[in-house]
Amino acid sequence: MTEYNPPLNVLFLSLLLALSAARALGQCAGKVSSPAAVADCAAREIPREGAAILDPAHPYTLAELIDVAEHHNPSTRTIWERAKQKARELGLAKAAYYPELEGLAVFGDERLINPFPEPLAPRGYVMVEVPIVRPEVALQYLIFDFGKREATVDSAKEEKLVAGADVIQVNQALAFRVASAYYQLVTAQERLQATRDTLRTAQTTQDAAENRLNNGLATLPDVLNARAETSQAVFDAESADGDEKIARVTLTEAVGADPSPYVVIDSQRSAPLPESLTMSIEALIDRAMKNRPELMAQTLRIRSAEAHIRAARAEYKPQIFVSGSVAQTSVWPSADYGQLGAASEPTWSAELGVRWRIFDGGVRKNELLIAESKRREAEDELTTINDETTREVWTAYIAFRTALRKHDAALALLKSANESYSASLDAYKFGVKNLVDVVTAEKQLALARLSSVSARSELFLEAVNLEFTTGNLLRNQPPATRLQSQDGHQ
Repeated sequence: MTEYNPPLNVLFLSLLLALSAARALGQCAGKVSSPAAVADCAAREIPREGAAILDPAHPYTLAELIDVAEHHNPSTRTIWERAKQKARELGLAKAAYYPELEGLAVFGDERLINPFPEPLAPRGYVMVEVPIVRPEVALQYLIFDFGKREATVDSAKEEKLVAGADVIQVNQALAFRVASAYYQLVTAQERLQATRDTLRTAQTTQDAAENRLNNGLATLPDVLNARAETSQAVFDAESADGDEKIARVTLTEAVGADPSPYVVIDSQRSAPLPESLTMSIEALIDRAMKNRPELMAQTLRIRSAEAHIRAARAEYKPQIFVSGSVAQTSVWPSADYGQLGAASEPTWSAELGVRWRIFDGGVRKNELLIAESKRREAEDELTTINDETTREVWTAYIAFRTALRKHDAALALLKSANESYSASLDAYKFGVKNLVDVVTAEKQLALARLSSVSARSELFLEAVNLEFTTGNLLRNQPPATRLQSQDGHQ
């Protein structure tokens, strides 16, 4: 199967291609090759802050709007911070392999009663005062724990990768949301243009009726009916104008900017349309199973749950550790009877210990049961997501094929409606048909224009949805649809 590569300024393909790494500042937008790459990027990068600011004079392409959204939409910043937290949690888990080293300095003065034989001490005791200065360094190191630390680190690694997969999922969902809002705006703009064309058509019909009335060839009710159709067209145009402004507000909100109608898009109305699929339904499902970030994340959660089970089982085993300390102890004791000597000497201690919990009232048992239950829960969720993925791919596949047929039917409908209206208007001018026939053809033409507009945007959006449901949105893999070239050929 040959692959067609249209120019990069093509609207649809620009959405499917990952944004270049040179533009991927801050949140590493476009670096979605794997959860590991995203997780590593999250560990070292800091997301941009603040709402997006759109230039009201710049016509934004869809790729530019997605780039802005990835960096400034609150949902991406939230999931990015979670990924950074998971990266830090991995660092915490790895810290268990290192010894703990503490510094301690003691400055004190103690006064105590020291019993002493009466022949040597008249009162049978001696009052002793001991000032002390003791700087100390203490070390504790866990040598062996039967795999608990390893399991904890493995779980943290999987959770870090889960966070990377979640970042990919949120970015893809956001890209699809922006694409949906973008095409809704494109549809609203083309609907607005269609209603204005319908208004001109209605005005043409009204002019023809008034001319015939002035020549005594039509009746006043015919003119009034034509004027009513013009008024209805004016109403529809005003309604479409309001819908178009609302679609602008929706798009700016999806991008992450302050919601407002002040955004200009480059709709690229001459961009080639998707015309066919490049993959079978079996290949699309297989791609989805490999690429969907939800499936990646759920598989990683199962592996994390298995690591938790290993850590819970290791709690039944003993821990072997070493500990020790070294200090410089300085004392200047004094007594109310007799003479005591001062000292300033190095002191130290060292020990090898085994710590083994024999009974804990069922804590370890319940922790193990909970870990095993979470693994089964994750496995069941993976089965559910697999089924949902297959259903969504089938739905997107059928919807795209349907959109292709609807677009072809809409073009044929628009062509026949144009011809029908032109013929009816000419026949009316010559007195062959009445105004009812013209108005009927006019309404059919208006509906055909709206159907054509909706079918074109729906075809683009269903093509994007097919990439989204197969996990290929914002990736560099070949798209699932083939575009027409400018001359209509592949």
